[in-house]
Amino acid sequence: MATIDLIVLGILKKEPMSAYDIQKLVEYRNISKWVKISTPSIYKKAIQLEEKGLIRGEIVKEGKMPEKAIYSLTEAGEAEFERLMFEISGKPINIFLDFNAVIVNLDSLPPEKQKSCIAEIEENISTLKSYLEHNIQKKENEPSIPATGMAVLRQQYVLVEAIQAWIASLKKNIG
Repeated sequence: MATIDLIVLGILKKEPMSAYDIQKLVEYRNISKWVKISTPSIYKKAIQLEEKGLIRGEIVKEGKMPEKAIYSLTEAGEAEFERLMFEISGKPINIFLDFNAVIVNLDSLPPEKQKSCIAEIEENISTLKSYLEHNIQKKENEPSIPATGMAVLRQQYVLVEAIQAWIASLKKNIG
């Protein structure tokens, strides 16, 4: 949950916005691809952070549009943002890959089915790599994309390449 808090507080640190706009930004930046965060949880999180006094919602009405709350950081929110930055950056790194549950159980399948499972994982990694390549090409010359966002995209690409190399060696060993 601290990760979601940090994402929301970090977005609001840059500029005040509605929960809907935060959700759209999370979707646009594909944050849910590299941090466990669901876009529906943004609304719930905004309410929780406001209840904790970390953000403040101001109801505004623009023209004929319905009223909406525009959230901004409070002083306590600024302090919590910094605290979370250091807490999360100081934690040990864990890389959870759901497909490892398949890998540790491969030997319980006959060889042909093992190969099928590995082929599925390999295909999904290739799909992710294509998605990342497309996203990097689309965004690398876009001035509105922060360098830190591009750094995360490139990190994900490097990890995908490493997983592809690992799968190749796994296929040789399982053969």
